[in-house]
Parts: sequence; structure tokens; C-alpha cells
Amino acid sequence: MKLVNFELQGKTCLGTVKGDAIVETPLALDEILSRVSEPFHADLETGRRVIPLDRARLRAPILHPGKIICVGRNYAEHARERGAEIPTQPIFFLKSNNTICGPGDSIVIPPTSQQVDYEAEFAVVIGKSGKQIPEDKAYEHVAGYTIMNDVSARDMQSADKQWFRGKSCDTFAPIGPWMVTKDEIPDPHSLRISLTLNGQTMQDSNTANLIFRIPFLISYLSRSMTLDPGDIISTGTPEGVGASRTPPVFLKPGDSVSITVEKIGTLTNSVAAP
Repeated sequence: MKLVNFELQGKTCLGTVKGDAIVETPLALDEILSRVSEPFHADLETGRRVIPLDRARLRAPILHPGKIICVGRNYAEHARERGAEIPTQPIFFLKSNNTICGPGDSIVIPPTSQQVDYEAEFAVVIGKSGKQIPEDKAYEHVAGYTIMNDVSARDMQSADKQWFRGKSCDTFAPIGPWMVTKDEIPDPHSLRISLTLNGQTMQDSNTANLIFRIPFLISYLSRSMTLDPGDIISTGTPEGVGASRTPPVFLKPGDSVSITVEKIGTLTNSVAAP
């Protein structure tokens, strides 16, 4: 099941994607997230209005996540291209939720940065609260998966000597185009992930190359914090980021960035001036 937020007559609605249409659902997001964490329920796809997909303005599938938790250097080749050692334990950082935007929205370059970079990432959406979660129970807390672009201002990162401000500018976390429930992706560690910039492939890898896998990440995080429905864990980016190219490639107004993850779809965003 593909869960989507969309605009209809000036109102944000929740629905499921069925072929080339969206079926509006009367259920609230929190209810759906908690229920899809359990075995699949067909009644979640029971809806009201049907809207052609190509006539709907899609929004981020999770509009107000409580936490956006990102994993740094979780692909070995990306760590190497950044001149860093391959981590022996996960590196986490947070993005603030003002960063969230949806498919088709613009990534806005802040006036304080000249080095805005892209990062294709596979993201996990938490569906059921938990703390001290054993690895073998981790998937019980997953609602589904989506795509995130962990947009990063490299000059801010360098100036601050840490990542929060450079990762948390407005529009720096496009997600979507929808959330795919976990029953449709039984193995999240075998998915091709790629990014194109103006049609040119810049990143092309597979989630099989993740250093730290999803059950471990969930269990590790939950040892020190409660994970709540709607929290997003973005699992890291593969090699090919713009800052590591010769010469470097940074986003500029008018660019188009598309991330494709197998079994989910494609998230496309334009780039705009401040």
C-alpha cells in the first residue's frame, strides 16, 4: 500500500494510491501508522473520493515528524570519498522538521550558502512507539519506507564543525512521493538507489551496501530514546555526492534532482534561488 498526502480544494487529505488514482481514506495518519505496523489490513484501503493521480498535488507523506534522525557515513564508499574512516558504530545527527517538503516542491538555496549538495537516502517511518527494542523485534515498529533527499550546505557544515545547521535549512528534507508499507518491501536491504541531477546519474548504489542495517539502527537508537509513530530514520547516502567530485558539483537555481528507490518510486524536486 502506498500512503500519500495530497491537496484537494485547499485542504490536505490522506489517501492510498491505487494504479493511476488516489483513494481518499477517512482514517487519521496516526491510526494508519500504528495499524500498518501490524500484519497488513486490507480495510485501510477502503476510502471515499477517488482522484486521478496526475491531477493531485502531492505533499510530503509525513508532514510533521517528531524526529528526523539521519545516519552519517553509512555506505563505505561514501565514507571513503569524504576522506573519512569507515565507522565502527553508527553516526547520528538530527534535521529539524522545518526541512520537510514534498515531491515537486523547490529546494530553496539559503543566502548563507554557496555549497548546497544533494544526498539520496532510503528512509524508514516508525509506526509503533518503543524503547529498548530488540533487533529481532525491530520490524514490528516499522510502518513503511520512503525516499529522502538529505540536502546539505557543505560550507555551513565546515564552518560550524558539526552538521545540524547545514542540514536544517528550510526545504532541506524533501520526502516522498509516498510511504510504501512494509508488507510491500519484505527485504529493504536489496533495493537499488540512484540520483540524477538534470538527467545525469550522480549516485547509483544499493541498500545492500548499508554498513548498519535497519533492525540494528532501530535497536541501537531505542536503547537511549523512545521512537514514536511518524519518526523518520534516514539511513545514509551512497557515494557520488557533489562535494566529493572534481570539480565539485553544487545545486543551483533551475536544477532538477530526482531520486529513485526500487519498489518505492521517484522523488523529484527543482532548485530555487533564495
